[in-house]
Amino acid sequence: MERAPLIGEPFAFQWHITDVCDQRCKHCYLYAEDVARRSSEMSWSQIERTFARILEFCEAFGRRPYFYLTGGDPILHPDFWRLLALVHEGGYGVTVMGNPFHLTEDSVARMRDLGVLRYQLSLDGLEATHDWFRKPGSFRATLEAIGRLKAGGIRAIVMTTVSAANADEIPELVDVVVEAGADVFAFSRYCPTSEDKDVGIAPARYRELLAASDERFSWHEAHGAETYFNKKDHLWTLYDYETGAFSLDDQPDDELVHGGCHCGDCHLTITSEGDVMACRRVAGSVVGNVFEERLEDLWLGPFEHFRELGAFEKCASCELLRFCRGCPAVAMGTSGSFYAPDPQCWKAAEPVSASEPMPA
Repeated sequence: MERAPLIGEPFAFQWHITDVCDQRCKHCYLYAEDVARRSSEMSWSQIERTFARILEFCEAFGRRPYFYLTGGDPILHPDFWRLLALVHEGGYGVTVMGNPFHLTEDSVARMRDLGVLRYQLSLDGLEATHDWFRKPGSFRATLEAIGRLKAGGIRAIVMTTVSAANADEIPELVDVVVEAGADVFAFSRYCPTSEDKDVGIAPARYRELLAASDERFSWHEAHGAETYFNKKDHLWTLYDYETGAFSLDDQPDDELVHGGCHCGDCHLTITSEGDVMACRRVAGSVVGNVFEERLEDLWLGPFEHFRELGAFEKCASCELLRFCRGCPAVAMGTSGSFYAPDPQCWKAAEPVSASEPMPA
């Protein structure tokens, strides 16, 4: 029986259809701890089952799916184009997150015809730094891919992972991205893959980075840049609050969450092995497996662990609790606790016990 089109507010699914990749990035959460890790990918029958589970979930909650197809490099999956056709047939939005190496004029045109709206690439510093993180030639290949995507009618998104290794290069990288014609630029912090690693940036230094980046954003906006600067890191909310760009007076007067981390809110991640996670960057956030369990049951069950606002050790006493909360993935990777203070948060706030209720 033909399924009626799904309507409602979008719900994001970050779907890793494969771990196969032609890079071995030093900060990759898949291979950073085990470079010899064997790659996995979904079979077509598993893809069909996952797709059906996603639609059932959205029907149950009155939502419309939005797909972020990624990997590894999703284009390397043998059924990548078949899956795009399936998503396109349903009329659902899709962004692809992958590498630049297979973006030919033909592949870009084919993705556009199958409904791909955006393609996300990575630039992790200027050329020497980026190629050190990823592999020689990756920087130039990415810049060329930006132009190829735009010429083919797909919006080019550039994402940067920030750490001590590239933090000083970010303002200049903004200039590079604008010159290349990227449609969107954003950065988030390196997510430690184990507790003996960290981002390597002191809180005050990170605030300085946000200020320097904001200055570059404003300069380019004033000079007509078409690039949209997405303030993705949740600590941007704190920075904008301090500078007056964000005001609590302009926000709804209720107790609902209106910003910050989306774990347990409006997105989930599915890995190539079918594991369902609150966030791919949050180590230990697997709540079940899509091949064996209904997403609705997981959403109303183990996902509740990521919705305990009063459990945030520092944020629960902060007036920005419903709008910021920093990055729990970075906190988890640094300290082992999802609800620990964000290690780059510079705001003075009294930590609270996880057993204390959230203030009214």
